[in-house]
Amino acid sequence: MIISTYDTAALRAALGIEMAGIEGAGVGAGWGRVAPGRASDPDRHDETEVFVVTAGSGDVVVDGRRREVAAGSMIVFEPFETHVLQNTGEEDLVFLTLYWRDAERAAGASTRADRLTDRPQFVFSTPPTPNGDLHLGHLSGPYLGADAYVRFQRMNGAQAWHLTGSDDYQSYVEAAARRDGHEPADTAAHYSAEIAATLRLMDIEPDQYTATHAEGDDYRDGLRDFFSQLVASGGITAEQAPALFDASGRYLYEVDVTGVCPTCSSGTSGNICEECGEPNSVVDLSDPVAATDGRTPTTGTVTRYMLPLHEHRADIEAHHGLGRVPARLRELAHRVFRRGRHDVAVTHPSTWGVQPSQTDVPAQSIWVWPEMAYGFLHGIQSLGRRLDRPWKARTPEDDWKIVHFFGYDNSFYHSVLYPALYRLAHPGWKADIDYHVNEFYLLEGSKFSTSRRHAIWGKDILTEDSVDAVRYFLARTRPEGRRSDFRSASFTALVEADLIGTWQQWLNQVGERVAKEYDGTAPDAGMWRPEHSAFLNRLETRRRALTTALGPDGFSLNQAAEELHGLVQDAVRFSREEGSASGIERWSSEARTTMALELAAARLLAQCAAPVVPRFAKKLALALGDPEPLQWPRTVRLLEPGTPVDLSETVFFTPVRLQGADAA
Repeated sequence: MIISTYDTAALRAALGIEMAGIEGAGVGAGWGRVAPGRASDPDRHDETEVFVVTAGSGDVVVDGRRREVAAGSMIVFEPFETHVLQNTGEEDLVFLTLYWRDAERAAGASTRADRLTDRPQFVFSTPPTPNGDLHLGHLSGPYLGADAYVRFQRMNGAQAWHLTGSDDYQSYVEAAARRDGHEPADTAAHYSAEIAATLRLMDIEPDQYTATHAEGDDYRDGLRDFFSQLVASGGITAEQAPALFDASGRYLYEVDVTGVCPTCSSGTSGNICEECGEPNSVVDLSDPVAATDGRTPTTGTVTRYMLPLHEHRADIEAHHGLGRVPARLRELAHRVFRRGRHDVAVTHPSTWGVQPSQTDVPAQSIWVWPEMAYGFLHGIQSLGRRLDRPWKARTPEDDWKIVHFFGYDNSFYHSVLYPALYRLAHPGWKADIDYHVNEFYLLEGSKFSTSRRHAIWGKDILTEDSVDAVRYFLARTRPEGRRSDFRSASFTALVEADLIGTWQQWLNQVGERVAKEYDGTAPDAGMWRPEHSAFLNRLETRRRALTTALGPDGFSLNQAAEELHGLVQDAVRFSREEGSASGIERWSSEARTTMALELAAARLLAQCAAPVVPRFAKKLALALGDPEPLQWPRTVRLLEPGTPVDLSETVFFTPVRLQGADAA
């Protein structure tokens, strides 16, 4: 027998609170104490864990969901649930913890498709700069990713919304307007409308599209209020610091200056390096050149509001321990903070942008990147207004799940700067954010470039007949974790060999055999052979793999596209191997099972393809006598016997010819 008694003298600091282990219990065990006003650090692990509260009261927060607990409460944490225990009372909260490994339970938890279904999910694709339309490099990254993510979440019953818009106050908009002889507001409005139209052609229709300049005073006043909260926190202050100026005395930042990155020695514009992802202060660029006049800038001083980012290292590291933060982003944060002191200007002398309410520093606009931190919250508020939900930008809620899709060149802003700003403006809010980052997508081995007209524009390739082929190819080749390449010949070959030569050919052949051998209706399965049960298991393996590839933890469109194609290849191989006995009366019962399983594979393909290639999925489902697939399959199911099947002449894909001079 083992008797353990709570002993304050045995407690040691652990997980942000105090803990004491219990030896010999047969499972992991210990006592814990949370002092009044304190909370444990977020914890997430593969063990199943039980807390039994023996004294005190407080809240337990599990994956953003808050529940009250008190003496006598027992809480069971499933594997991989992020949990925090907070003392909201006036006496110590004491608890007993027991934890153990259950491999099957952990495996089941790792493949759950409905982990976030009881929380509102706000899925942002980074707002594009309205200084041009969208090309395939843009579409392959945040926009397709966020769209497929939301479609999958909704198929699993989640409250998920896709939010984006146009980032109107970018300096790049002002530069484009200056180049074309237009007003910045007109340039922003024109390209914002073009961007929204291209997204629609891609079958991407966000639930909230915010064009920041067009939002009017509601947006600008909210942004000023957010900025005033930052100032009131004492976390940003007006400081005089060095800056670069062109020969006419024009202040230079972002698009108006180029040079050599002080970190990686790559060519870069001001403020951020696209290659290494690290910020620069502009004055630390080597060999700077003013884009306004082509000359070497001069150094002077200017007063701006500054954020001492280096003071926020602990907060950012704690934030990165809470949600899905790829190692690439954690490594970037490590490099940034390793540099030591780094002050980030959050305002710049500019007439294009929103001026803060504070008047002690004249002629300033809130820099568009800190502005975007507010813009996300404003987008949630605007969505809530239309849905009659009480979401407010000024009071973000703990149960909000925010999911960001963006390119690596925006990584510093999204995963380092914004969490620091949220901590200052909303100190009581633990922003629960997942991050999905893509690298650069190349075109024929070189970067997409508007200025060099090295691009394939969305409007040049997207039609009703081509949209699914484009979505599938981009899903399969988008740059996840590495740079990848759009090559016209590869795109054409994939459409003809995979989508037409494999997917469509197999589906048409299934339809022909159903029409010829079973009068155009799905047969009932007959005798099952070992090969049949093995194929059913293979289909279930594909279903589980696709659930993981499209789920929040392992989201990868590369993997999802590979698994979809693998499912079809499995079915083609199965059809070829089992088809040799077709037409032999002795094996007619087994042949019915083969056909029933091929139709089950086609049904599974329609259901699992819906987030990636929705038009194809809907057309295939209807050809199989099913409604549009709106629910994610929980298992592989055979078609109901007697269901009419109309596959033999259905055209799902057609050859796609790249158009436009820019596609070369």
